[in-house]
Amino acid sequence: MPFSLHQGDALSVLAGLPDDCIDSVITDPPYNSGGRTAKERTTRSAKQKYTSADAQHTLPDFTGENMDQRSYGFWLTQIMTEAHRLTRSGGTALLFTDWRQLPVTTDAIQAAGWLWRGVLAWHKPQARPQRGRFTQNCEFIVWASKGPIDGSRNPVYLPGMYSASQPSGAKRQHITQKPVEVMRELVKISPDAGTVLDFCAGSGSTGVAALLEGRDFIGVEKTEHYASIAADRLTKTIRETLTQDDVILTV
Repeated sequence: MPFSLHQGDALSVLAGLPDDCIDSVITDPPYNSGGRTAKERTTRSAKQKYTSADAQHTLPDFTGENMDQRSYGFWLTQIMTEAHRLTRSGGTALLFTDWRQLPVTTDAIQAAGWLWRGVLAWHKPQARPQRGRFTQNCEFIVWASKGPIDGSRNPVYLPGMYSASQPSGAKRQHITQKPVEVMRELVKISPDAGTVLDFCAGSGSTGVAALLEGRDFIGVEKTEHYASIAADRLTKTIRETLTQDDVILTV
């Protein structure tokens, strides 16, 4: 199978994987963002942070959203150190973040041994305007590499800006779900037939994008509900993309 999906704690799962087994880490960790006071930080769930009160859907919460910034930086450094071990030389890492957590994310990724390469932007066209303020319609993607990048190994020219709306209606299966069209562009940083790791897989969008672009995928998701959704989406993607050449007939 071109994918494997693990339901459990990311640090525990990654510790059991072998060195140099992946080409790119592409993940959307819990931002642990917002909250002007300790009470707001510790009492508000992910759903309360990232969905409006009038949202017409009931999406389950996920854990890991109530750390302060220092603890978040420590956790991210730990897990990105483990991910660094798993990544081949010249491999890459891409981490989503928002403006509040951008500095601690760049700190953590460097503390874990990665070479910070820059910041990409994801523009959300349907963000709500704010009277008297600038619209907060961008999230960011910190990207880094494990040492030098050999451009001849994967000679792609990728943009640094992506524009797409978050899935809505029945297509939205996770509170912080990212658009597959954006993820398909991001996974191209991994060489053809390379392996992409997402240790916060959520509903599986990174994995779907990787499979559609001809990459293998390793996913880890802690929340059982979302791991089940991810498994269904990944399996469906495999079925829809199989060709006759992929099937061996036996008599």
